[in-house]
Amino acid sequence: MDRNPYKHGRFLPGTHVPIFSPDRIRETKPDFLLILPWNLKDEIIKQNAFIREWGGKFVVPIPEIQVHE
Repeated sequence: MDRNPYKHGRFLPGTHVPIFSPDRIRETKPDFLLILPWNLKDEIIKQNAFIREWGGKFVVPIPEIQVHE
């Protein structure tokens, strides 16, 4: 997920993980949202707080695994 529309439809380098618009989160209602840029976790959690409506949680694996409800 990335807010930059120029990245939508592309893939993370070396992983082939697709990049989607934030709207995809509302459509698919994931149980967990993996946040890789740990230094931006507070901003990302704030922007996507709506996932708590269906019980979604945030997972931040770096520097150690954390699950935010």
